[in-house]
Amino acid sequence: MGRVALVTGGSRGIGEAISKALKADGYAVAATYAGNDEKAAAFTAETGIKTYKWNVADYAASQAGIAEVEADLGPIDTVVANAGITRDGFFHKMTPEQWQEVIDTNLTGVFNTVHPVWGGLRERGFGRVIVISSVNGQKGQAGQVNYAATKAGDIGIVRSLAQEGAMKGITVNAVCPGYIGTEMVRAIPEKVLNERIIPQIPAGRLGEPEEIARCVTFLASEDAGFINGSTLSANGAQFFS
Repeated sequence: MGRVALVTGGSRGIGEAISKALKADGYAVAATYAGNDEKAAAFTAETGIKTYKWNVADYAASQAGIAEVEADLGPIDTVVANAGITRDGFFHKMTPEQWQEVIDTNLTGVFNTVHPVWGGLRERGFGRVIVISSVNGQKGQAGQVNYAATKAGDIGIVRSLAQEGAMKGITVNAVCPGYIGTEMVRAIPEKVLNERIIPQIPAGRLGEPEEIARCVTFLASEDAGFINGSTLSANGAQFFS
């Protein structure tokens, strides 16, 4: 029986590349999305990967959605917690709403995604959990106190949960992308990209979503069974941790 993978935020950007790569490796893939019905439909039409709509910030919605995925595809054994949002602003201007929205999606959303499947992973004695963090969770970033806090927190989840899962055959790892050439990043004004962002990257370019997807497919593979609680940085040598 083939492996079943759940990718949150899996129909766009980095998540889209991850979903496609896992399918190419033989997984039955379920990709979640939060709001863009048109994009999700186009993604399914292109790839054949079924999409499921729910808000990862809502535990009950996540639990119900995961139950639907498992009814359709079988028990989930590979989880990629990728869904995330930004609500950027300098701290003195940041509103409680901007703070809470990012916390609910990027941090609590990881709990809401992994917790409903964790018992099944333990019972079956196998699991792969990969959390997509960020270089800014490692080094911090002005104007992203909320985002950086969640992405640093995600690494804390990984390091703690790996210790719980190891004895049950479950690995839990993080991937920390740097600046990746997604639709969102490429929407940044070209002057800002060329003068402020790319000069920070020793590789001299943005990363590609497919490069992050390859990190994920490796960590999800049988070959990565002894890699647990690790943080894989993919940032073009922008930051070392």
